[in-house]
Amino acid sequence: MPLALGAFIVPLIVACALFMENVDATVLVTSLPELARDLGQDPITLKLAVTSYVVGLGVFIPICGWVADRFGSRTVFRAAIGVFIAGSLMCAASTSLFTFVLARFVQGVGGAMMVPVGRIIIFRSVARADFVRAVNYLTIPSLLGPVVGPLLGGFITTYLHWRLMFFINVPIGILGIWLTNRHIENTQMPHPGPLDWVGFLMSGGGAALFMLAMSLLGSDIIDTRDNLIMVAVGVALLLAYWVYARRAANPVLDLSFLRVPTFHTAVIGGSLFRIGLGAIPFLLPLALQEGLGMTPFEAGTITCASAFGALFMKMIAQPVLRRFGFGPVLMVNAILSGLAIAVYGAFHPGMSRLAIWFVVLFGGVFPSLQFTALNALAYAEIESADVGRATSLSAVIQQMSLGLGVVVAGLVLQVSHYAQGHPQIVWTDFWPAFLVLGLCSIASVPVTARMPRGAGGELAGKR
Repeated sequence: MPLALGAFIVPLIVACALFMENVDATVLVTSLPELARDLGQDPITLKLAVTSYVVGLGVFIPICGWVADRFGSRTVFRAAIGVFIAGSLMCAASTSLFTFVLARFVQGVGGAMMVPVGRIIIFRSVARADFVRAVNYLTIPSLLGPVVGPLLGGFITTYLHWRLMFFINVPIGILGIWLTNRHIENTQMPHPGPLDWVGFLMSGGGAALFMLAMSLLGSDIIDTRDNLIMVAVGVALLLAYWVYARRAANPVLDLSFLRVPTFHTAVIGGSLFRIGLGAIPFLLPLALQEGLGMTPFEAGTITCASAFGALFMKMIAQPVLRRFGFGPVLMVNAILSGLAIAVYGAFHPGMSRLAIWFVVLFGGVFPSLQFTALNALAYAEIESADVGRATSLSAVIQQMSLGLGVVVAGLVLQVSHYAQGHPQIVWTDFWPAFLVLGLCSIASVPVTARMPRGAGGELAGKR
């Protein structure tokens, strides 16, 4: 049965935003070592450029569902693209670590509304039977970002200047706004009621303090005592919100969705998986450049290989899920993904570039299937009226886990570097980080194993 036009064009429009975001992320991580030297910073310290974006997401994603319901999904989606473009131009104009981190935060504010609201638009435009295929239509164009981004970022950084890469987002964003105006309806749910400002301040403030403090651990930017205080305050605010949300009538992040079995598996189990995978776009280009001595362009030609593997898997994701179901696929695939990540730690000087390329290509296959399954499974038992609030909770936890992966990778790399006593980062410093990240992905298996047998069968197409 052919996919309805709405289930084809709407995901492709939302994919413009995802493509812009993915290109931005991949061109950035490819250029981090050169950017760090230009700003007078250590390359590992530039993990702040990644996590500051996540902080912007963590602060404002909790209200994305409320804002979309209150003002209309098209209005919010269009404005979010504009904010993201503004943040990109601020990145291009940055002259210090502080201004660059601030610009990345502004980009995060745009991304906080852009991607989750885009998913809300898709959910409300596509029939459930077509949802997995619609997610594939959404993710295939967005996967072109990891193909184009490393190559483009590496080329610009090696042969031109890293500032120019932030102008890539401008034409893509303008195209996205134009297509949104033409093809997406400004759907609004009944008035969502007053915003939970108390919950917003506790959850957003706690997430921001925790992620920033964790990113600063091991650096000389802030005193260790103050750093630990920030961690403690951030954790305390998040715990306070957990207590508050159980009693509030309409909390900004409704934790009751975690009692839904499929949602719990997709969000909690998926978060453990994303800790492992979230750090790879940061750690792999750093290992290739600082560890193996490649130029940014050479590193880009290798890191883009994982996107080709991901594109291949997208073509067969639906039949695989229909044949085996969500539970078995998520468990077996998490193990294979973890092993693929750990193998990256075996890269060494003198190793064939072609061999490295094929390992990275193979390593992109399994995460692609996992993300498709997790993104679809999260909504298997969620009613249409609740999708905005469920998306807010899912997106916050998802993005925080991706950012936490970068933090974990940076910390393990720093410990490995100091323990081995090297004056500069060398290739042997990286294998412990890749091993830990692989174990994080495998740790999602016990969570998935508790999901009811046959869960998500309707979305997978199983009778």
